[in-house]
Amino acid sequence: MERKILSVASLLGMIAIILGAFGAHALKKVLSIEQLNTFETGVKYQMYHALFLLFVGTTSALSDKAKKAILSLVIVGVLFFSGSIYLLATNDLTSFDFKVIGFVTPIGGLLLISSWIWLFVEVYKKGKH
Repeated sequence: MERKILSVASLLGMIAIILGAFGAHALKKVLSIEQLNTFETGVKYQMYHALFLLFVGTTSALSDKAKKAILSLVIVGVLFFSGSIYLLATNDLTSFDFKVIGFVTPIGGLLLISSWIWLFVEVYKKGKH
């Protein structure tokens, strides 16, 4: 389980760096400051959760079941939250109106929050034993 989590963390981190550089260089020329800030928010939260998964993958304080649940919440949460933010921030660059998928952003955020709640509950329960 640890190898899988660390692999996903590495991939999310790598993609966040690539997208951050892409936003800072290529998108800087075609997006407004507000759109770039929005795009950067997606990058930040993706990186935060890549680092979060590095912790989850290396800690012995969590069961494999908890690690698996947190991994699933983070993957779907990042896809929904950061993914929708990337699409919404670059909406003006395509003919498709990505505003129709805007409802998944808060769902993704809720999933990311849930992953942190799961960590808190698991650590709290372990401390009581």
